[in-house]
Order: sequence, then C-alpha cells, then structure tokens
Amino acid sequence: MRVQLQELGVVALLFGIFLSVRIVSLGNEGNPACEDEEHSSLLSFYLGHKADGLHIEVSHPVFKVYQAIVLRRVQIVVYECPDWDTFESDAQRSQDRILEADVFVIKFAVSDKASFLNVKNNFAPLIKQIVSQRPVPVIILAIGARQNDGPPCTCPMCTSDREVSVTALEGIQLAKDIGGTYLELHALNDFYVVKYFGGLLEYFILQTMNQRSAVSVRKKNKNQALKVKPPKLGQPEKMPVLKDEPSQYITDVQDLLLRGQCVDVIFFTTDMNPLSGAHRVVLCSMSSVFKLLFGVMPTREIYNSSIRRTAHTLFSVCPEPAVSSQNAPVRVIVKDSQFHTCLSDILHFIYSGAMQWQLLEQHLKERLENSEVVRVFHIVRCLLKKPGQVLNSSDVPYSHAKKPLQLCDSLGLFFNTPLLADVIFQVQDTKIPAHRAVLVARCDVMAAMFSGSYMEANCVLIPVYDLSRDTFLAFLEYIYKDSFYPASILQAMSLLICSEMYQVSRLKRVCERYIVTQLQSMPSRELSSTSLSVVSLLKKAKFHNSECLYTWLLHFIATHYLIFSQKPEFQDLSAEELDFIESHKWPSNVYLNQLMEYRRYIHSPKYSCAVM
Repeated sequence: MRVQLQELGVVALLFGIFLSVRIVSLGNEGNPACEDEEHSSLLSFYLGHKADGLHIEVSHPVFKVYQAIVLRRVQIVVYECPDWDTFESDAQRSQDRILEADVFVIKFAVSDKASFLNVKNNFAPLIKQIVSQRPVPVIILAIGARQNDGPPCTCPMCTSDREVSVTALEGIQLAKDIGGTYLELHALNDFYVVKYFGGLLEYFILQTMNQRSAVSVRKKNKNQALKVKPPKLGQPEKMPVLKDEPSQYITDVQDLLLRGQCVDVIFFTTDMNPLSGAHRVVLCSMSSVFKLLFGVMPTREIYNSSIRRTAHTLFSVCPEPAVSSQNAPVRVIVKDSQFHTCLSDILHFIYSGAMQWQLLEQHLKERLENSEVVRVFHIVRCLLKKPGQVLNSSDVPYSHAKKPLQLCDSLGLFFNTPLLADVIFQVQDTKIPAHRAVLVARCDVMAAMFSGSYMEANCVLIPVYDLSRDTFLAFLEYIYKDSFYPASILQAMSLLICSEMYQVSRLKRVCERYIVTQLQSMPSRELSSTSLSVVSLLKKAKFHNSECLYTWLLHFIATHYLIFSQKPEFQDLSAEELDFIESHKWPSNVYLNQLMEYRRYIHSPKYSCAVM
C-alpha cells in the first residue's frame, strides 16, 4: 500500500505512536541469496518479518521510503538510496534528509568492488562529517558470500576473510574511519537479517529512544525508566607491542675488520712489510678484481679488460711457502705506494658497503696530496667496478652513490656455495658449506666457537644437532642476507628457537613479529578450524625465553576466548595462565551476564518502554 508523506503523521496518531526513529540506508546489497523474493532488499526483508502488522512504502524523488511499526509501538521510517548518482539528483533535499537521521545503515556487496567504492568514496566522507558533529550510530554491512568460501561462520568474533573482491579488512577499516559497527551478512535470511542485524538495529533504536526521552522520563516518573540498561561491549584490551630491533649488518662486518678474527688475507708493501688483514669472502663479494685475484672467477669469464688490468697492476699474490698450514692467510703485495698508504681507509670503506664516498675522500685528503687523491679515487672505482660497466675518465667520483652496492646482497651471493668456504656443517644427512668470517661477524656464539678455545676452531666438518636442515639453512640465509622468508608459522617458531640457541637477538625479534603478523591476519573461521596449536606456540615461547611473544600470545588467546576455550589444548594451560586469560578475556563474563539479563528483560511480558 502506498501513501503520501503527509499521511505518515495520521498513521502514527491512529496507532498511538509517541516516537519516530529515522533510518537512512545508503548503498547497494547487490544480489545476495534471499529467502523472500518479495522483500529482496535488506531493510525490506527485516520489516517484512519484524513489522507489527503495518508496512507502508511511500513515494519520494530520491529515496525509497518504508514506514512500519516495530517493537510493539515504535514507528520507524526508512529512507533508502542505492547509489551516489541517485543521491546527487536532488542533492539539497537528500542532504536535508540525512541530517535528520537517527541511525545510518551503510551497505555494500562483498563480491562487487564497485558497490564498496561507491560507499567508500562518496557516502563515507559525508557520513563521517555528520557523525563528527553529533553522535549518530552507523552500521556498516558487508552482504553476500565470498567466492570459494566455506560454510558461513556463525562465530560472533569472525570479522575478517581474505582473497575476495572486498576483504573484511577493507570493511573493518571503513567502519573504523567512520566510527561505525561492522557486520557481515552472508545471505538475506531470518538468521542474518532478523536476528543478527536486527538485534543490533533494535539496540540502536532503543538507544535513540533513551537519549530522546531521558529528560522527560526523569520529570514524569523514574519508575518508568528501563530497569535493565543495554550492556556496552567496548573494545578488546590492546595487545602488547613487539618492538623492532634495527639491523646491525654493516656494523657487524666493519667490526670483523677491526677485530681481525678469521683473517685469511694479509696485504704487504713491496718491501714485505705487513699492512692490514682482511677476508676473501668480503673482498670478493664487493669486487671482481679480488674474484680474479683469488681465483673465484676465471680470467676467461671476465671480458672487461680494465678489471684484469687493475688486478695485475695493483696487486700480486705471493706463492705459498713449501711448509705452511692449511689455513694460512693468502699474502697479497700492494704495488701502488699511494694506494697502500690509504689501504686501511679503503678497506674500511669496502667493509661498510662502499657507500660513504664523501667520507673516503675526506680521509684520502688527510693522507695524500690533492693531485694524488683523484688518482687513488679512480683506482678505488676501478677496483669496485662491475663486469660490463663502462668507466669514463669524466665520471664523477660519487657515481656509485647513486646506486650503492648493498653489502647484504653481495655477501648473500656466497650463501650455501662452496666458493671460498672454509667450514662445512653436517645437518642431518646434508652438508652445508659456509664461511667463518661471515659467521663470526654476524653471530657472537659462532665468534666464540671459532675463537680457538673450542675444538670447532680447528675443525672443517662441524655437526649440528637438534635442528632440521630447513631451519638451519634459513638461519644461515639470515646470517648472510639479513633477511628470511619462512614458509609457515611453525618454521618461524623453529627459527626462533635456533636464534635463541645462537643468541641472534634481531632474528628472534623478526620471527616473533612474523608469528604475530600471521596470527593477526587469520580470520576467526580459520582460527577455529586450524590444526595449529597456539597453546603449543605459547609453551615454546616461554621455554625459549621469548617473553614478548609469550605475553602477546596470552593476550591473543584471551581476546579470542570463545574460539580457544573450545579447543582441547586449552586444558594444557597452567593455572596461572588460565587465571590471566579469565581476567583478560573478551567478551568478559560481566558483559555476557549483562547481555543475558538484558535479553531476558526486553523479551519479558512485563517489559514496557518508558517512551510508550
């Protein structure tokens, strides 16, 4: 039945309605599964099942208007606009109407990105401006089932999903920006619309009635006020923050040069006076000249004549004496007198990743005449030139500064390769080559192990126990490259245990943050069904002194109490851990008890709204 807008007041008087709640619905729910084709839209479906005998549709130039009576004697008027173009067709009247709204309902289809962007880019800024001026409840609804989704999750804490056209994280962020409440409705049926969405909508209707009638109710009769107030859920307790630890990669390699441990190269003057010790793996990672000099790269593979010329004119390798130890350092003669005068500064520059060109120039000027500075600078640039790179005499000294060599990338090329390797780890049935200099620079435990006080200092083959091949390879990859890419949470936990064993604190922090990030990104449905035991992760974090991760996991279990309390491993928690989780769980017992009491109250025959 259709009537004009002026008839609404007559209808309200006929039914003795004292309060009208205005609901503005914006956006399009797409084409979700609907049990009632007659009421295919969200609010039409709700009114069709909850209206107390009266459901009126009214003509309007912009909005589709529904009027109905719900909650016995509450008149609600719904103004529904599906898209921004319709809204803009009469912008002034449209804005006047939404300024009078008591509740906003914003909806979009999860399988239709355009409907989400229509809401986000057009309606959301307008609603945000209104909400900032006066408190108006906003409900953000994601409607429809995502592609390749399993059965709809009925868990009340399921707030995210992945790999869909509109992700739950996008919807949650939109609700956060506006200051609204986010819900997902998989279909237009009695459960999702009438019970799930309807319960929240009726709560906001009652909240609006309470706000309007607070003053008048106190004046008339205090006994008419609601005896049981709707409980406030609030927000879960904030999770502990895991702090980052900055990388010390460059500092570690520079300290290796300063300490002089594991030196396998010694530079000499032409008079055979020792100048400085160094490490072949570091030098070869930064310079093709050193690769040629130490036989890492054959001459036939270097097509750049300037690299060969630099190697032969600048250095010469002394032949090994007839009687020498297996690990005796290679002796290299520096033929250029000016170059060996600045060798310590040049080596420090190379070990810092060859990025501080201005600092190198400053050091050269302190040792050399101005005319020699340019020449030595040119030699250094030739020394660090890549194969195939053209070097002109007109190049500026700082040409490398535009694209600096990344030391972790260049040293990473020697990861898990036998080139220049001087130690082999036996892990299960696999032999893994490595370089003592890199291990000593990046790991204090390895530095102590190869210092000479332990038998590993003189061993080439070193067995590794209690670690899998993949875990130890991932550990070495981090040592060489300052990064790692775990395949799963369990591998990250294994690597965390390895980092605790070898006292690599930054890797431990990286593993902690990876585990936290992965758990945070898991939707509630996946948390409910996964075979991953978070309680087992908690126990391992505690046993291996990962206090930050242990505390975070305790809060995570408490925040997802409704999920983890149903899992068998929940019984493995200690009494102290259970006490912590019970005292920090969300939703709390107080809220759940208040919610149960409130539901019993509003559905009891004795309930009577103060406004009515």
